[in-house]
Amino acid sequence: MRRAAPALAAFAAVRALGLLALWVWGLAAGSSAHTLLSARWDSLWYARVAAEGYGYEVVLANGDVHSNLAFFPLLPWLERAVAAPTGLAYGDAGLVVAWTASLAAAWGIFAVADLLYGRRAGVAAVALWAALPVGIVQSMAYSEALFTALAAWALYGVLRGHWLWAGALAALAGLTRPVGAAVVAAVWVAAVLAWRRGERSWRTAAGVALAPLGAAAYVLWVGARTGGGLFGYLDVQGGWGNGFDGGWAFARFIAGRLGSAAVPGVLAGAGLIAGVALVLWLCVLCVRQRQPVALLVYGGIVVALALCASGYFGSKPRLLLPAFPLLLPVAVALARRRPGRAVAALGALALVSAVYGAWWLNGSGPP
Repeated sequence: MRRAAPALAAFAAVRALGLLALWVWGLAAGSSAHTLLSARWDSLWYARVAAEGYGYEVVLANGDVHSNLAFFPLLPWLERAVAAPTGLAYGDAGLVVAWTASLAAAWGIFAVADLLYGRRAGVAAVALWAALPVGIVQSMAYSEALFTALAAWALYGVLRGHWLWAGALAALAGLTRPVGAAVVAAVWVAAVLAWRRGERSWRTAAGVALAPLGAAAYVLWVGARTGGGLFGYLDVQGGWGNGFDGGWAFARFIAGRLGSAAVPGVLAGAGLIAGVALVLWLCVLCVRQRQPVALLVYGGIVVALALCASGYFGSKPRLLLPAFPLLLPVAVALARRRPGRAVAALGALALVSAVYGAWWLNGSGPP
């Protein structure tokens, strides 16, 4: 804890700035920061699962069915666990879970970066993660912070050879979001490489066996409940318009913006292309940095699932939030600069993130 203290302090400062900006913006716009953080969009779905369990659905005018089976259960379970002894509303319990998990995620990101590249790089990586343009999601009653915490510590377990720890956390990550598959794949690939190096033990085998249990259990349960078998969960996601098409729908969405007669649409399309190019460039830098294979596998799958999903194009920046390995090349570069310059750069980025987050949640926000 003492070694991670500067990173956690930086994280808290950046997130406090973001919350302050959201509160000030809300005063000017007549909106409630508390409502935006705890009772909008997916937060309401998670809270309903916590309160009533599964089985709720909404049928849209076009016949699509939005079922709460699309939402993995770990966050609602934790909301219920917090609300029961405290009397908090489920949305507020979700904030407690998310804020606690975001600190755990920051600590896990620091632990990974510190182990690989040193303490200063670890602090910079945490500050960068906190100051991402959609970093405000880390303070919402959403599951991204919880998932990132589980993923970061699972990867740290892999890097340290703590296979039981890594497998158990991967299983919990699989109960949190569909992208838990990325953590499972990272554990499996790292275990195979360790096995080939001669590092063979029952703990490695147990970790490999544990890793997929969370995701497999929920997907199989949804399939049994819906009658869809192995593909039941995919059918549920299909009702929400989600799927995996290799990025074709996203490419058409960008093309539609570029072909717009309105200047804002063209600018939005150009911005999306620049954003995708930046993400891919960071992926290349991670490979050139020779990150451990577990991190490359995890980050690559998170990016692929985010960019190649066929629906909810406005959610893609939020879906990339757990891909913290992409930030490590930048963190290392900042760590090599003079402290004053690094702090100034991170401070400017935090300010931009705070203003953008307040604008974003008071506008379209995360669907």
